[in-house]
Amino acid sequence: MILMQGITKVYRLSEVKVTVLKGIDIEIEQGEYVAIMGASGSGKSTLMNIIGCLDRSTAGDYSLEGRNLMNLDDEQLAYVRNQRIGFVFQQFNLLPRSTALENVMLPMVYANITKQKRRQRAIQALTQVGLGNYLHNRPTQLSGGQQQRVAVARALVNNPALVLADEPTGALDSETSREIMDLLTELNRNGITIIIVTHDREVAAQTNRMIRLQDGLVISDDK
Repeated sequence: MILMQGITKVYRLSEVKVTVLKGIDIEIEQGEYVAIMGASGSGKSTLMNIIGCLDRSTAGDYSLEGRNLMNLDDEQLAYVRNQRIGFVFQQFNLLPRSTALENVMLPMVYANITKQKRRQRAIQALTQVGLGNYLHNRPTQLSGGQQQRVAVARALVNNPALVLADEPTGALDSETSREIMDLLTELNRNGITIIIVTHDREVAAQTNRMIRLQDGLVISDDK
């Protein structure tokens, strides 16, 4: 599903060049459950942004589902991001004045799906994550774990090939963290490819493969 070869990322800060990724080679198959680990500054967030088409590498090749993404323009990358990749973030990133249902429907607006179909699919996704009775609750009316479940439903609603979770339990207590990890594990068992970016070894240990980054390099890959 994912093939990255020689991925580098260089940022320019005034006259200074900062190399964050220094030649990353990664191959991830359909249906894998992978953790990308590393301390702050290791490059894991930059790598996640490139995998998720939120940023571009400076050099190297990146293919997703056999399609080389390196020469796509911003509009084409946005389409891939919307249609093939679902995102789960540490801080949930929900619209506070919108209901759970409206938050989950949002990615489908950009996919030109009819309102009736958007509603049907959003209800299905929220039911899948155990929130079928909370469709009309706003984020302030939900617990942290419930808000993260809404975020997971939003990530799933366009039937993505890949779900990227950036520190998905970072803002949650230990019990709620276990619930969210159990949910992600169950989704993976159902065939969804999941990549979790984390610094937490306990979270990473629940996946089936751990890729460790340090100073912009892959230092281990426990396949």
